[in-house]
Amino acid sequence: MYTHTKTNSYASPTNHFWRLLHHGGLTPTLLPPSADRTLPSLYSLGTTNIVSRPTANQAQLSKQEMDASVPELEQKVRMYRPQSVCIIGKAIWESIWRAKHDGKNVGKDKFKFGWQDEEENMGVDEEEGFEGARVFVVMSTSALAAGYSMEQKKKLWKELGDWINERRRERGIVAGVASAGGQAIVENEEIRDETA
Repeated sequence: MYTHTKTNSYASPTNHFWRLLHHGGLTPTLLPPSADRTLPSLYSLGTTNIVSRPTANQAQLSKQEMDASVPELEQKVRMYRPQSVCIIGKAIWESIWRAKHDGKNVGKDKFKFGWQDEEENMGVDEEEGFEGARVFVVMSTSALAAGYSMEQKKKLWKELGDWINERRRERGIVAGVASAGGQAIVENEEIRDETA
């Protein structure tokens, strides 16, 4: 899944997104934020936003605005049909959960990082036979999200990277020479202006 934007994803030097993407094995080298446009063609990855209007950070988005944007995000997943979607940030997953569960909050007993249950797949399209994209949730990559250790973050990204690399091997794709499509990463930091 990829949505063209005017700015680079996760460009703040204090954001750990690009380092975690590399550490997890999703890219063979540490990439600069300007590489976000090459993710689909080289690594079968893409990024998009939960809200399409530009903001400096997630704190400028209300819960209501994020919740209201979930149907558009689901439509993007139906259109691009990735195998998986990585939701970056607990608050983003909570918005998606509320939208999928009639406004109910995800309970402490239901929230978890990592792979979500199959009934939480995104973009399900029964008419077209698309079972939806598997959902993987990680904590925010922002340095401001200090409640989690870098080791916790690395462990989750490694789990995601191992799964994605297995899917790549099954399809005969070597990271760095992949064709577009396959996986998606949904971001929550530095929301950008979408032009496509």
